Amino acid sequence: LVGANLRGAEMVGSNFSSSDFSRADIRGAEISGANFTGAVFADAQMTGVEASGSVFSRANLSRANLSSAELNGANLNGANLSGANFSSAEMFGTTLANVNARGAQFRNAEMAASNMGSGDFSGADFRNATLDNARFTRGAFGRANFSGASLRRTDIRGVDLSNAQGLSQSQIGEACADETTRLPRGLQPGACRSRTVIRITPPRPPAPPVPPVSRQLILAQD
Repeated sequence: LVGANLRGAEMVGSNFSSSDFSRADIRGAEISGANFTGAVFADAQMTGVEASGSVFSRANLSRANLSSAELNGANLNGANLSGANFSSAEMFGTTLANVNARGAQFRNAEMAASNMGSGDFSGADFRNATLDNARFTRGAFGRANFSGASLRRTDIRGVDLSNAQGLSQSQIGEACADETTRLPRGLQPGACRSRTVIRITPPRPPAPPVPPVSRQLILAQD
């Protein structure tokens, strides 16, 4: 599958563990729920792929282009994402724990509630990304750029952000920090606020139709 043309292919729920997609063209493919554990996507073109719920554990996605991809709920635990492009990707609830994402692009990405614990995001670009309720625990963020990023209730407790770029006091004030959080000079950690739980009440079922009124037929007699 090296260099294969799989543009727009449908691979939903398929098992491609340990497969080699290096330099493949997978743009716009539907691969939701598929298993790519240990697969290789180095330098692959994956713009706009639909991969929600897919498993990329320990996969090699170095320098892959996943801009505007749908990766909601995907599992990238331990993956190599160095130099990869996730700009404008949808990554709600995505597992990014233990990844190597050095120099990766996450500009304008939707990453709310993602687990980024113990990941290496040194030099990553998070400009204007949404990181609300994400978890940074034990992650590395040296020289990462957070200009314009949203950090509402982001868990940065115990995280070293002292060399991160683009952070403001208003961002840190909305994040969940503590006395062990290391910040750039001049910034102070804010209190760890409780997380907001949103409950959506399902709509009521429609009322059953009113039964038709029975009519009595009266026959006229001569």
